[in-house]
Amino acid sequence: MKIEMPKAEDTHMFGTQLADVLRPGDLVILTGDLGAGKTALTKGIGAGLGVSGTITSPTFVIARTHRGGQRRIPLVHVDAYRLGGLEELDDLDLDTDVATSVTCVEWGAGLAERLSEAHLEIKLVRRADDVREIELLAHGGDWTQRLAAFAHTLSCADHASAIPAQTGAESETHPSTDHHQSAQKTPAETNSARQDRTIGAAC
Repeated sequence: MKIEMPKAEDTHMFGTQLADVLRPGDLVILTGDLGAGKTALTKGIGAGLGVSGTITSPTFVIARTHRGGQRRIPLVHVDAYRLGGLEELDDLDLDTDVATSVTCVEWGAGLAERLSEAHLEIKLVRRADDVREIELLAHGGDWTQRLAAFAHTLSCADHASAIPAQTGAESETHPSTDHHQSAQKTPAETNSARQDRTIGAAC
């Protein structure tokens, strides 16, 4: 699953949407160069979960735990950039938190996978035109099904936002100045309207 984010703030918003499908025990591994949006996406996840405390880059702390909010799901935010190997990761004693929290690990590829075979990998790329490319990769568990459902939700949201709101004035039937002109829809117009309703109902 690949998505483009035209603006930097879109990455944060995407994180809030992704939070809806996250649950205790989930491991999210984020990779990407500096400035690609790893922390911004994690901030969005935290906002979506409603956790307490300000989420910042944990580079000098390595790991922070944010208490659960309304959904009662804590967020463990880890920066593995300075970790030398598995032993240092083990020293963080994250295993005790993984089962009850959502754990987001920046720079975690090749290291954090040991925390859980089933995990979500997110690759972020910042292009020269400042557009962010986000790729979501499912690893084990039910992540493939969850990402498919998430993609469907995003598609429906995009479809809904593309439909202009109909005002009362637009919905009124105005008398035609040509009294000989029929106000009835043609069969083709009727079929088109039915197709539009079907698309909306599918979402």
